[in-house]
Amino acid sequence: MAKQTIYNAGIYVRLSQEDMRAGESLSIENQKLILTKYVKEQGWNLVDTYVDDGWSGTDFDRPAVQRLLSDAQSGKINLIICKDLSRFGRNYIEVGRYVDYIFPSYNIRFIALNDSVDTANKDTSALDMMPIVNLFNEWHAASTSKKIKAVIEANAKAGYYRTTCAPFGYTKGDDPNHLPVIDPDAAPIVRNIFEMRASGISPHHIADKLNADGVPIPSDYYYAKLGKPNPRRTRHMWSPETVRQILHNYTYLGHLVQLRTRTVSYKNHKVIKNDEEDMIVVKNTHEPIVSQELWDRVREMEQSVSQGKRNSSGYVANLSGLMEELHSARQEMNRTKNQAI
Repeated sequence: MAKQTIYNAGIYVRLSQEDMRAGESLSIENQKLILTKYVKEQGWNLVDTYVDDGWSGTDFDRPAVQRLLSDAQSGKINLIICKDLSRFGRNYIEVGRYVDYIFPSYNIRFIALNDSVDTANKDTSALDMMPIVNLFNEWHAASTSKKIKAVIEANAKAGYYRTTCAPFGYTKGDDPNHLPVIDPDAAPIVRNIFEMRASGISPHHIADKLNADGVPIPSDYYYAKLGKPNPRRTRHMWSPETVRQILHNYTYLGHLVQLRTRTVSYKNHKVIKNDEEDMIVVKNTHEPIVSQELWDRVREMEQSVSQGKRNSSGYVANLSGLMEELHSARQEMNRTKNQAI
């Protein structure tokens, strides 16, 4: 690395939700205080502070990290300093890739203060130990992830309702388990959706009717009750998919179905749907909105009648699904008859 005479420093600080339990020593403000003091003592220029609050160290798509790297590549900063290697990241491969390859290619000096890592000093034992420290940091992330998942699973089995907001038709209760409580304004809409489907009306037609009646979509309704505008990107229109999600939600039967989704791994935070056998169902935890009899009628209707198709203008004819099934049956009978002849 070419010797630098003037250093323009970028301070990076990070705190994950798990780190918050460690107390003040890892707080954002504590990290800023330590690093700012060190930069001033060295006589370097503090250009900017980059903060990722509430982000896992295994995720390198963090917004502040990306801004930090962009500024380093553009030459705005030539020194990156963090409290320790775990603050920069808990991904063994990614941390090594940045420190060993990417930073040197842009002539960036990297310092992890508490780990005594300084890429300007190649002869220190800290650099030799860095791969081991990074490996331990990743192990810590994996171990913490397992513990958190175990707690979440135990709470789910105990009937603790772990969700940000209850499904449309319910609100979160104030009891210790935060179980769903019927919303008297929205619950009749949910019940009506089930009644319409049980009578043979398709999800497309149900959505059309809800839109025609001016019924707010679930997210609009939720934020309106909070007195806030809906921050989600939406057409503010009911869709057949939203109707189907309601029609297949066991919560309306008075049961809790949890662990519906999971992340690929502690390093890959992509959310995927769990298989049904991996979900946790606790029955009869709260007051149902629909009866078992109505739920079963909907299931029977969905098994006996196909969805039907829209025409070019988007209209679905009444009983179109049933007519399609009758048409298919008639064609099959004709094929059998022709084969017999």
